[in-house]
Amino acid sequence: MKPVKTYQRVNTKKEDATFAISRMEDIYDKHNGKVDEPHRHNYFTVLIIKQASGEHKIDFKSYALAAHQVYFVAPGQVHQVIETEKSFGYVMTFSNQFLVANSISLAFIDSLNLFQNYGHSPPLLPEEKQHQKIASYAENILELFHSESSMKQLSIGAFLKLLLIECNNICSLNPVDTDKDSAVNNVLRDFKKIVNSDYRREHSTTYYANRLHISPDHLNRTIKSKIGKTAKEYIQARIITEAKRLLYFTDVTTKEIAYEFGFNEPANFSAFFKNCTQMSPTTFKKREVNI
Repeated sequence: MKPVKTYQRVNTKKEDATFAISRMEDIYDKHNGKVDEPHRHNYFTVLIIKQASGEHKIDFKSYALAAHQVYFVAPGQVHQVIETEKSFGYVMTFSNQFLVANSISLAFIDSLNLFQNYGHSPPLLPEEKQHQKIASYAENILELFHSESSMKQLSIGAFLKLLLIECNNICSLNPVDTDKDSAVNNVLRDFKKIVNSDYRREHSTTYYANRLHISPDHLNRTIKSKIGKTAKEYIQARIITEAKRLLYFTDVTTKEIAYEFGFNEPANFSAFFKNCTQMSPTTFKKREVNI
């Protein structure tokens, strides 16, 4: 089984490109409607959909494509857009380097309730007027992208930040309030960073709370207030998502995955996987391969 395709560059033709935007309909025409295979990016992706039919798969969860949706795909997530007819909208891609160069801090991105990089990544569903505002920002960005205006990148960065703030404010869970919530955002950012580093061997909330010098209860409340799931649920989602990627895109065995993720016995990993997904690792792999 071949490994998942990974796109390293925002623009395959321009090695130093850090931002790109295209119309979805132009991409559809360019590829004659051919569906790309599941893949991941080493950069952020935002899909602003005006009209579409089909499905969008993100880390083995499927979402129906429809009008007035906005999708956020974080670096490393495996996704696939399957269109049953031509879609209309915008696709934006940008790297960490673009954010830094345009004074958009990674802490700001982490504070948003948009790029949920493990577990559930449903589309944002703005009301019509909200979607029109988001689409107008995207259109401004597209015009700037193809222009020769001075300070083009900074202008694009400004509109991108406005677009992200508008999208985030639509989320009832986490309106942007960077001054009031700075301490909470710091905990969330540091927690995600430590989980990403240590999840293969450390699974307990207590471990991460100790690393952050707070109580497990405080950590759970803080994380749930920002992303809608507890610290424990986030850790489990991180493990399950990566396990699914290994099961689908590689030939490693369940036993090897179990030891990779710090389980003493393969049976313990299988029980953990089934408890989180309601199916065994073997059943998951058979189901996904045969779809």
